[in-house]
Amino acid sequence: MESKVSDITLDQLFSRAVDDPEVKVHFWKNKNNISSYTYKELEDKALLVTGKLQQLGVKKGDRVAIVLPTDPSFYHAFFGTIFCGAIAAALYPPVRLGRMDEWKERTALMLKSINCKAVITDKKIFNLLGEPVRTASPELGCFTVDELQKDGIRGEVPQLEQRDLCIIQFSSGTTGSPKPVALSHANIVKNAYSILSTLPGDVKEHSAVSWLPLYHDMGLVGCLFSAMMAVRDLTLIRPEQFIARPKMWLEALTVQKATVSVAPNFAFGLCNNRISEKDMAELDLSKWKVALCGAEAVHPNTLKNFAQKFASVGFKETSLSPVYGLAEATLAVTFSPLEDAPTSTIFDREQLEIHGKAVPADCGVTLASVGQALPDTEIEVRDASNAKLDDNIIGRVWVKSAGIMEEYYLNPEATAEIIRDGWLDTGDQGFIHGGNLYLCGRYKDAIIIRGRNYSASDIEHSLEELPGVRQGCAAAFSDYIREEDDSESLVVLVEYRKKQVEDTEDLKKKISDKIQLQCNLKAADILLLEPGTLPRTSSGKIRRNAAKIQWRHHNLQKPGKGGLKTVLKESIQGVWQHRQAQRERKVKNV
Repeated sequence: MESKVSDITLDQLFSRAVDDPEVKVHFWKNKNNISSYTYKELEDKALLVTGKLQQLGVKKGDRVAIVLPTDPSFYHAFFGTIFCGAIAAALYPPVRLGRMDEWKERTALMLKSINCKAVITDKKIFNLLGEPVRTASPELGCFTVDELQKDGIRGEVPQLEQRDLCIIQFSSGTTGSPKPVALSHANIVKNAYSILSTLPGDVKEHSAVSWLPLYHDMGLVGCLFSAMMAVRDLTLIRPEQFIARPKMWLEALTVQKATVSVAPNFAFGLCNNRISEKDMAELDLSKWKVALCGAEAVHPNTLKNFAQKFASVGFKETSLSPVYGLAEATLAVTFSPLEDAPTSTIFDREQLEIHGKAVPADCGVTLASVGQALPDTEIEVRDASNAKLDDNIIGRVWVKSAGIMEEYYLNPEATAEIIRDGWLDTGDQGFIHGGNLYLCGRYKDAIIIRGRNYSASDIEHSLEELPGVRQGCAAAFSDYIREEDDSESLVVLVEYRKKQVEDTEDLKKKISDKIQLQCNLKAADILLLEPGTLPRTSSGKIRRNAAKIQWRHHNLQKPGKGGLKTVLKESIQGVWQHRQAQRERKVKNV
């Protein structure tokens, strides 16, 4: 791919894709129901959004929030905003109806944090946004995509520069509130270019399938923008469809003969556990050459089990590639060598947990390598005084690249805390071994008991094999159990399936035994919870710190019922809130 591609803006990137009428974006419902659009068709609709926004007074640099599911309207609204020169911020739509209050509160906070000028959504979500919109009070209010398009006003794209801010993506918020990561055109196109430059063979030989949400960096940058830059086909599945039926992901890869797809570790585990041998009969994964795994801790056994299970339908272990990235770096930081099997190493547990040293051993802790820095990216592991550490010493991971964010929007203090001299403090701990980066979790999630470091992720993952335990639905942390305690102890919160568990005390014992076997550590408190109780980020990750706070205050509550009654109730309340917000805007503008 020509290097000059990395020197253009997103609107120009889109225009390149428009020029090829053979390339399409496909929206997958099932193998007999696929809607396909050329970039020209998507552009025509997006420019109608641009035109109306410009008529309403949206200018270059204004922030517009997009709250939409994965469908063509997302392209219309998102790029309609970009084509104005405004800054697009994709927020997550409500997916957990039993947690509506939490969604409304977090949405309002995100809208306020970017001083949002307008919100774009669809008819189904519009009423649910009533309270967040009234709380955040965007100057122009809230619109549906159809509303903005109905007048048929085609907008004009102003002159945009690579240094201009173009999107805000929110950090996942696993250890705190989501922060608004402001990215320029240059950040995005250069990171996407680095990603594509690692793909084997000619980029033109590839196509992709993704079920990742488009409000998440991996879905937006890793899939949508990268496919657009490559000018190749992209097939999109709604995340909730994948969660309900994981086989859909592999069916799409089979039917579309796609070569690239990316997912977190839990998705590979979900396929291992919920796709039967019978379900595999119609699958053909022989074309899937690049299976990237990132966005959360990578567990070697999960990937090994996936490769073994799906080998019979053409999947090759060499397709798997653990990767590492974060929103503050636009997305990608490291890739494992493509066309090689994933690398994992066993390290001495005591050296790792007590002395902070990575010493290979015959038995101990098995960690997955997440590979090496992408082109034009530098990585250093540093100590608390910011000095660079030697290989095999655990420290804080720092990154320098063209993808490093411009700022946390309107928050210079938070920006200064993590960016120094162009280097980003990722907040992750890890080490370099054999030229590869290995991760040991987030510093803020570190469990330190009697001077020994334990990985929360490893503890949580070790429980997933136990019958009745919901996969990816546990939170491990350390805290003082009683006020008089002089040291912290391990607390484990686990969501379980009631129908699969006859004796909860027996399940608690099995959890305790598993942790003892895994870490030689006794859990002081094990709490079994109903599905959906643990707080989560927009991308579904468990918010450990929020879970810890709720546990402290005895405030872990199961979600309410999220049926039709909930939707009707929230919609009626939302209509009233929108009307109130309209009145308040009129008074403000008098």
